Parts: sequence; structure tokens; C-alpha cells
Amino acid sequence: MKKPLVAAIVAMDQQRLIGKDGALPWHLPEDLKRFRQLTSGHIVVMGRKTWESLPPKVRPLPGRLNVVVSRNPAQLSLPEGVISAASPQSALEVASAAAKPDQKVWVIGGAEIYRATLPMCDEVHLTVVQGAHSGDAWLPEFEGDFSLAHEERGEACSFLTYVRP
Repeated sequence: MKKPLVAAIVAMDQQRLIGKDGALPWHLPEDLKRFRQLTSGHIVVMGRKTWESLPPKVRPLPGRLNVVVSRNPAQLSLPEGVISAASPQSALEVASAAAKPDQKVWVIGGAEIYRATLPMCDEVHLTVVQGAHSGDAWLPEFEGDFSLAHEERGEACSFLTYVRP
């Protein structure tokens, strides 16, 4: 069986900031809409902190198989249908095995998960938010390993798609 495409999706500001106190440092409806459009019907892989940051009404993210990474997966209290994994690598393996044809595996954060999985990603879908914000989580540099394939300007941000050559 063919391995599914693995893509990271992330929003960062112009200083590479992606998070503050376990949440996004901004609220951009156009970015959330894009996230929903791209990831719906696919598989999402996230860290425990990202899982816990999701509003209860959308946890698990609807219309997607949710895979949550935790060093102590047995201690997680996850609803039925949500899969746990002990490492980012095992999460990608589980997600890839569960993927149906034409499904992507989307890595959706946080910083530790991006750091561990970017070397295994085929694509990066990046939202660049205008300005600089305060926070405590940053996206590692990845651009040297990818080529910019598409760029689109939004109202308060830009959407960039990088592919591995």
C-alpha cells in the first residue's frame, strides 16, 4: 500500500512564534477556515498540549481521525475513536496505517511535535501572520529542506505551501 502524504500545517508570526500559554496568540477566522478546509476528512496528529488547547466543542476535531502524542498515553483520558501514541514517530506510523487512499496525515502541533516530524513531512502549509506577537513556542526553521510551491495573500496573513523537492 502506498504511504500517505504527510503534511504539517502551522501558523507563525514574522518572528516564527506559534504559541502562547498553550494557545494561538491570535484569532484569524480566515486561517481557521483554511485549516478546516484542508484537514477535514483526513487524519490529524497533535501533541497532548495541542489536544488540551482545543475547545471542548471541537475536541476531537470533527470529520478527522485524531491521533494524540503523549509520553504517557495510558494516562490520557481520550474519547472513543481518538488514538494515542507514545512518540511523534509512532503517531505517524499509526496514522499512516489508518489512512485510506487519498487521505493525508496532517501534523497540527505543537512546537515539539513539529520539531520531531518536520524531517518526515512531504509538505508544509504555513500561515504567516503579520506583525510580531508575544509567546513561548516557536517553529523551527525548515525552509532549507523545502521549495516554495504556492503563495497566497490573505487579509491579515499570507498562506504559503512548501514541498519537499
